[in-house]
Amino acid sequence: MNPRTTTSPTVPADPEATAAAEASDAEKAATEKAATKEAATKEAAAEDASDDLDLDDLDLDDDSGKESSGLGAAAASVVAAGLGVVALTGSWTGKVAAERETLIGQIKTSGGGTAAQQISEIYGDAWHSTALVNGLFALLALLVGVFALVRPAFGAPSAHPQPGWVRAVATAGIVLGALGLLLSAAMYFDLIVALPTATAAQ
Repeated sequence: MNPRTTTSPTVPADPEATAAAEASDAEKAATEKAATKEAATKEAAAEDASDDLDLDDLDLDDDSGKESSGLGAAAASVVAAGLGVVALTGSWTGKVAAERETLIGQIKTSGGGTAAQQISEIYGDAWHSTALVNGLFALLALLVGVFALVRPAFGAPSAHPQPGWVRAVATAGIVLGALGLLLSAAMYFDLIVALPTATAAQ
């Protein structure tokens, strides 16, 4: 090998090729960055949707509980009004109790007895039994009506107020129950119509 022979210098790289390579690398980096950002956005959106679904499920559960409590108050108000009407008009139970007392009175006075005893045993006891049964119905109407009216004040607060017709029917049940209880007490203690006397019966 000839020592005088020199190595040829390295040919410099083409500037255009270098710029193209750098542009390609920058484009790849931007593409990867955009893809990463899009994936993160999709993941965050999925988490938000999952949280919203859980909250919706909880809300549905709460609404179902509120609807059931509202239904109970509405049913109680109707029952209170019905019991109040029964307390004022009488019931089959009161009729049976009166007939039973009449039969017992007839058995007691079958062997003889004064007119006052017959009136008290046959008529008075039946009258008082009817008043007692009606009074029990009136008391139930009063209690159920009060329960239906004050039920929303207890427990978890409801997002929906109690319907107006429920309060109106519950109030009617309370009024009918109080009136029935007053009349039943007056009947039981013979304050409205007194029992016939022995002189009037003769």
